[in-house]
Amino acid sequence: MSFKRLDAEDFVVSSDSITSTLWSTDTPTITEFYTSSIQEAGSSGDFYLSVYQTASSNTNAAVQFDIAYADAGGSGSTAYNPSVPANTPSKTIYGQYRSLILEDENANFFFGTDTNVITGSNFWVISLERARYKESLFPGSLNLHLSGSSGIIKLTDNSNDVSVNTFLGTSRVYQLVSGSNGTPISGGGYVAGSGSYGLVFPELGTILLNPYAINESIGVTANRTVGLANGTNNTTLFNSINLGASFRLNSQETITSDFVFIRARNSEFNYTENPTFISGSTGEVIYTDFINNPQTYITTVGMYNDSNELLAVAKLSRPLIKDFTKETLVRVKLDF
Repeated sequence: MSFKRLDAEDFVVSSDSITSTLWSTDTPTITEFYTSSIQEAGSSGDFYLSVYQTASSNTNAAVQFDIAYADAGGSGSTAYNPSVPANTPSKTIYGQYRSLILEDENANFFFGTDTNVITGSNFWVISLERARYKESLFPGSLNLHLSGSSGIIKLTDNSNDVSVNTFLGTSRVYQLVSGSNGTPISGGGYVAGSGSYGLVFPELGTILLNPYAINESIGVTANRTVGLANGTNNTTLFNSINLGASFRLNSQETITSDFVFIRARNSEFNYTENPTFISGSTGEVIYTDFINNPQTYITTVGMYNDSNELLAVAKLSRPLIKDFTKETLVRVKLDF
């Protein structure tokens, strides 16, 4: 076994972005949506509605995303305790997303350039199932159709119009606008007086939808009645998605690779301690022909730290012959 210390120029770091389908159907778009009556009637149904790509009774059924409704004042759902009417599932969900995204319990949500506190006081949430995507959602791949009494709107993120990333708290955010494939329609894709249709957070796998903008466009609105049956607003958005019959979204992941270049110069790695080459008793070369003209075969590269601990092993696809007339360069790729 021979050792050689690596130099700084022997290391190169590279990053590649890999895009893949998000849905468990292995297709970019799903056009059919199903719910589970068991989940909807259960305790979790008070907070969110799970959406499947096929009937929940099907063995291949898997949750694709969840729908929830958030309201700063607690409207649009039923109180946990009638004595505390403002303490409801919708208020709990609003507080959770305010803490998660804004990272400030006193901050308010705003959609687009609209700074009207009222329009940010309630919203729908589409939370993508974590198992569906890798590192984040792929900006520009979002195409969501919503249908209502006044027609259909086609929504996307505005990633193609953004040259510098913007953040809410520490979360990267895009505006949800009318358009397709990350490009808004002419005019910016906003709704006058209501701002954008929502916010898209790729790393969080979360989409917030603005009920005011959606209502002005297609007549689908959130019901803010105090004491409303839990899950009512979740079903409203689900019906709109189901009628729109098209939700396209992809996932992306950044793979970072370390390339290590192992160089064996002509004078190096020409001898081996293999017992077929060296005598175990005398330490001499067994065959005299190998004294001045040795030949070895490189099959494995092991990388050690300064404590002589083996950290990684690279196996060559085929043995490489090595002697004093040859130099070898092996590129080792480490993905993480």
